[in-house]
Formats: sequence, C-alpha cells, structure tokens
Amino acid sequence: MVKKIIKSYDYSLIAVIFVLSLFGLVMIYSASMIMAPARFELPSDYFYQKQKVHMILALIAFLVTALIPYKVYQFKQVLVFIFFGSIAVLGALFVFGHVAGNAQSWYKLGSRSLQPAEFIKLGVIIYLSAVYAKKQHYINNFNVGVIPPLLYLVVVCGLIVLQPDIGSAAIIFLIALTIILSSGMNGKTIAKLFGVMFIILLLVSPFFLLKKDSIFTEERMGRIYSFLDPFAYEEKEGYQLVNSYLAIGSGGLKGVGLGESVQKYGYLPEPHTDFIMAIISEELGAAGVLFVLFCLSFIVLKGLRVAAICKDPFGSLLAIGISSMIGIQSFINLGGMTGIIPLTGVTLPFVSYGGSSLLLLGLAAGMLVNVSMFTNYDKNYRSQIKPIQQDSNVKGFR
Repeated sequence: MVKKIIKSYDYSLIAVIFVLSLFGLVMIYSASMIMAPARFELPSDYFYQKQKVHMILALIAFLVTALIPYKVYQFKQVLVFIFFGSIAVLGALFVFGHVAGNAQSWYKLGSRSLQPAEFIKLGVIIYLSAVYAKKQHYINNFNVGVIPPLLYLVVVCGLIVLQPDIGSAAIIFLIALTIILSSGMNGKTIAKLFGVMFIILLLVSPFFLLKKDSIFTEERMGRIYSFLDPFAYEEKEGYQLVNSYLAIGSGGLKGVGLGESVQKYGYLPEPHTDFIMAIISEELGAAGVLFVLFCLSFIVLKGLRVAAICKDPFGSLLAIGISSMIGIQSFINLGGMTGIIPLTGVTLPFVSYGGSSLLLLGLAAGMLVNVSMFTNYDKNYRSQIKPIQQDSNVKGFR
C-alpha cells in the first residue's frame, strides 16, 4: 500500500513548484543586490539569505501538509479552531498589530514580521470547502445551505478591511466566491446569493464614506489615478508603473542579461516583491516571462484537473480554492505590473520575496499535492479492488 501511495504523488506538479521557487530565489538576489546596500545599507545578499530561510520553512510546511491526509481538515475540531482562531488573530491586530504601509496588518516577532491575512486565505478555503461539502444534500436551501458560512466570510473580510487592507480582503472574497460558485448551487440560488451580496454592499457603503480618510487614502487614490494615466503622474503615483513599462520594454525578446537590470538601481522601489516580474522581463526577456507564466499556469490547471476528477466534494472544493488563490494572486500581481488593473501590492506566488506569502504557499501547495495523491490513488487502485462475490447457493443471499 505504501508503494502505491508513493506512486500516486504527482511528481510533475511537485517539480514545477520547486523549480519555480528556486527560480524566484535567484531572481530575488538579482533584483535586490543593488537595492539592499544602497537603500538599507545591508549586505547585497541580505534578502536572498532571508528568502532561503523562508524557503526552508516553506519546504517543511509543504512536506507536512503533503503527507497529512487532507480529510483531517474536515474534522469539527479543526473547523472550530479555524473559525474562532482566525477571528481572534485578526481582532488582536488592533491591539498588538504593527503598522506598516499605513495598515495595522502585521505582528512583529523580533526582527521578523507575520501577516495573518495571508494564512486567513487558507483558513477560509478550508472552512468554506468543508462546510459546503457537508451541505451538498441541501445546498440549494438558501437559508440553511448557503447563508451560515457567509457570516464567517463577512466577519473575516470586515476585520481585514478595518486594518485597512482592502487588497487582501478582495482576494479572500474572490477566492471564496470561486468556491461558492463551484459548490453545486443551481442558478436560482446563485441569483439569490448575488442579490444578498448587493444588499450587504449597500448597507456597508455608509461605513466606507465615514472612513474615507483612512480607507481611501491619498496613496490608494493615487494608485487609481496612475492606473488611468500613469504618464500624467510620472513623478509621483505613476512612478513605479512607468518604470515597470521601461523595464519590460528594455528586456524585449532576449533580455539584457541576468543581473544586468538598470531599473533595479533605485528606479523600481520594490523590485524584489511586487515588481519582480518587471526585473525578470528586463533581464531575461520574453523567455523568462513565458517560463514563469508556464509554471504558474501548470500549477493552476493541474489543481483544477484534480478538482474535476476528485470524487470527494471536500477534496474537489479544496483543490479549486487553492488553485484559484494562486491564479487570482498571479493575475492581480501581473495585472498591476502591466497596468491592466490598479496596483494593490500583491506578491507573485512562489517568485516574490516574502516569508508569510511563501509559508502560506508551502502549506497550500502541500495540501493540493495531497488531494492529488488521494485522487490518483482512488483512480488507479480503488478500481482494482474486486467486490466479494456472493455465493447464490448460500441461504439468505439470494
């Protein structure tokens, strides 16, 4: 049985995740080697060395969740912990949280910081997947099958918006919406759901107007203005986007060469995080960009394939949630870098610098690999188990 389980792991998925993470590590060094000493008076390999530690922790997390049967997360005790734990952790930020980037979204742990909203994404995925999987028999009973889990989502997103971190709340909402729409509801129930969402939006809109000075800050509105016309705000709000365009244009098809970027010399303030793809485009050209896009697409499509063939509703929704998280974050990062959507400060999965983000992805990727393993095992070996043939001559079995 152990040999069959080992054979059932999707090693192509594992390999792509590891290769993309290692590629990201190399690009983090290249992107930050000038910025670290020039801006922060740190060694040129400072961010590279920190990301190596993050990768080790993420690898440990990946191995743990890849080995633990994913159905464990369906246990009532786990769901209760996620429900109350996530609310408590987000609530405590308003007392013990560290302010960075005009948002009280971090816990300061010595020299390191931890962003709870990153891990809340996975908590929401597990919770909604488990609850909606259990409600399959009455998923179209709106008051009982749909509404209760949404109360948890509203509370979590509300607490994150209050930090304020609108970007993370929007990502969590989109991930949750993907899970909900994949849960088996019919068109009538979905229509009711969107109606309720519209009513909630109307009810909370006065809050946004009252809090407009803290939520719609000059910096956030600047991102909207620079998105609409970056060159009109080239000296301020559009500075990063314009230099991102210059990096992409300079790279062309072949790139200027690994380590030879000009834009990382202070022109792109965050070349190793939000705009790392711009550096990849400049240094490695279209080949580097296509490599990253291929790896990310491979992971997302593999996850969706697992969801499609998995016979367990919880496993299927879990795979959809994790795949959508990676896909949504990738789209938001790349969309912001290219000016398709406003900038939100979202990292590129597996590539950008960031301990909280990489640790979350390690946990989530391990879960996805575990769902894939059990799905492959059921597909390849469960069907080989022949049912016990009943003897028609034995009394009572006719």
